[in-house]
Amino acid sequence: MLRYLFAFLLLVHGLIHLLGFVKQWHLTTISQMSGKTLIPIAESTSKLLGLGWLLACLGFGLALVGYWLRRDWWLAATFSSIVLSQALIIFYWPDAKAGTIANACIAVVLVLTYAQLHFSRQADEQSRQLLSESALNQEIVTPEMLAGLPTPVQQWLTASGVVGKERVHTVRLRQRGLMRTSPTGAWMHTEAEQYFGVDRPGFVWKANVQMMGFLPLAGHDSYAGGKGRMLIKALSVVPVVDAADAKTDLGAMLRYLSEMCWFPSAALSPYITWQAIDTSHAQATMTDKGMTVKAVFAFDEQHRLGSITANRYYGGGEAGKLESWYIPARAWKTMHGVTIPVKGDVIWKLPAGDFNYFQWEITDIDYNKPMLY
Repeated sequence: MLRYLFAFLLLVHGLIHLLGFVKQWHLTTISQMSGKTLIPIAESTSKLLGLGWLLACLGFGLALVGYWLRRDWWLAATFSSIVLSQALIIFYWPDAKAGTIANACIAVVLVLTYAQLHFSRQADEQSRQLLSESALNQEIVTPEMLAGLPTPVQQWLTASGVVGKERVHTVRLRQRGLMRTSPTGAWMHTEAEQYFGVDRPGFVWKANVQMMGFLPLAGHDSYAGGKGRMLIKALSVVPVVDAADAKTDLGAMLRYLSEMCWFPSAALSPYITWQAIDTSHAQATMTDKGMTVKAVFAFDEQHRLGSITANRYYGGGEAGKLESWYIPARAWKTMHGVTIPVKGDVIWKLPAGDFNYFQWEITDIDYNKPMLY
């Protein structure tokens, strides 16, 4: 709805500038416009300024086309049009001063859009760096590679379909879901893209979250080189969360380990070791940059990954405490020949009760394709 309203504003505001051209060129009589200026001007100058009104009209029209087609150049077209429009409005202030309100509204959207693009491009650059560090050699997973792994892990990898396929080195996926910040908080719609590097473990997750149905939050969570960071900005401008400490590092590392469920061949990585618990459970230990995290993988009767459990810091800084972190899967799907969980939850098992804070769904995934979406 907001997209339609802004497009309508660009259209109407642009067309109003056409009246300035008509007035200055005396193409028709417009009784509501006196043509008064802050300083007296000659007739020839009046017509020249009339062409300025026409140019501003065309500029806003071009901006509307670019905005609707989602082309980044609409920002430059809109900025140029606002500058020209406001200069004309100031010159014709007695008649045109109300146009300042429209220019201000358009400028606010322009600034917020630029901030969102800048925020997104920072995440994209980090993603490109992450993907560029992967070898992308065409090594095939063989049954012999599974030897030595606990039986439930071998059964999982075999059932998932990774045997006979290339080992995964890079992953890119799309995700949607519902998120909330407290056990009683409202659910917020979330759309996200995520990129993983496997040879050197890391990920970049960028998300757009709709708070209260209309306030956009931009989220960026990452892990690379043993460092994690969670950054959330309201309107892509105002920091809401900016966590980067030792507990965040461990939490991001644990997130990588658990999300390996979407690219199971990463279970063969040298930085991950496995220990059998029983016929349907195994513990994975990940070591990277001197840090270690552990998680218990549980498998169902069809040898699919059913859930992951770990102890993870709930919160950052001195207030962060280790709590039980539980990720159950609710649906599975075979994508590109590999069976993975595609729906599930992320739940904190807190002393006060369960806190389900994220319901996720994988909508698209690609393996070993380094280019960004």
